[in-house]
Amino acid sequence: MADAKPETKPKKTHQERMARKKQVIDERIAKATEERGVLILLKGNGKGKSSSAFGTMARCVGHGQKAAVIQFIKGRTETGESKLFKDHPQIDWHVMGHGFTWETQDKTQDIAAAEKAWALAEQLLQDDSLDMLVFDEMAYMFKYRYLELEPVLKALQNRPKNQHVIITGRVMPEGLLEIADTISDIRDERHAFRLGVKAQAGIEF
Repeated sequence: MADAKPETKPKKTHQERMARKKQVIDERIAKATEERGVLILLKGNGKGKSSSAFGTMARCVGHGQKAAVIQFIKGRTETGESKLFKDHPQIDWHVMGHGFTWETQDKTQDIAAAEKAWALAEQLLQDDSLDMLVFDEMAYMFKYRYLELEPVLKALQNRPKNQHVIITGRVMPEGLLEIADTISDIRDERHAFRLGVKAQAGIEF
């Protein structure tokens, strides 16, 4: 007598798989009932952290909300997003820093600029008329020890309930990672600059 063939389960149809997926997603949506501001960290050595932050801010403004931006480091050239957003009636735009520390080569100046930027940021974190704050390149302030972390953590945790905050920078201190709601790590797999392509308007700035 020939060996009996093992029973094979019929493959699920595409419709069945999608129905199951929809059920799982619907259950997750139903459980997410809390409504409050979130702290988003955009970190990593890849390109696109600031671009992601400003894209999210544009979404916020598109819904009629108000936003404020503090750029903790000023680039060599005025950026396209600065040209587009700085005069927008729903956005307060502040360029506070003097440049990257390896360009300024003046630690005292850099610390003073960081402290001035933080003084403004602290005020914005108490302003409940602002729906979203973007602290661009703020993480560098902790890496180079230009700012103390504890006052920043305290202000973030005591901000208005529905205020969203986005912080960008390559490396985030552990304290920020612990209190963040959303963390994206943007990795560098390849960059045109290393292939000899110069920085270009509309791409890098």
